[in-house]
Amino acid sequence: MRAAGPRQDGDGSAITESDGAAMVDVKVVPRASRDRIGPRIGDRIKVQLCAPPVDGAANEALRALWARELGVPRAAVVIVRGEGSRQKTLRVDGVGRAAIERLLGEGA
Repeated sequence: MRAAGPRQDGDGSAITESDGAAMVDVKVVPRASRDRIGPRIGDRIKVQLCAPPVDGAANEALRALWARELGVPRAAVVIVRGEGSRQKTLRVDGVGRAAIERLLGEGA
């Protein structure tokens, strides 16, 4: 059992809702062959990005990808934890858990 880790709700999900926003725990794989969200890997959602982890390029690509896929402005996607790490927590304003589960093909 880990002493510290990402926040999770009762069902062990990497997605929670708070104050009109979805909080999403992700694991970023930079320098991938294509941009892609999913699948779940353990307690995080895997996100592949073509961008390298240099000068914030991967972070900007991450925000742009989530904004595009969820149909929200890029400003609605904020990295709240892990800006310099591959494990990050995103806050997506104006989006609920159900929208992210649909994006992942998990129902709702």
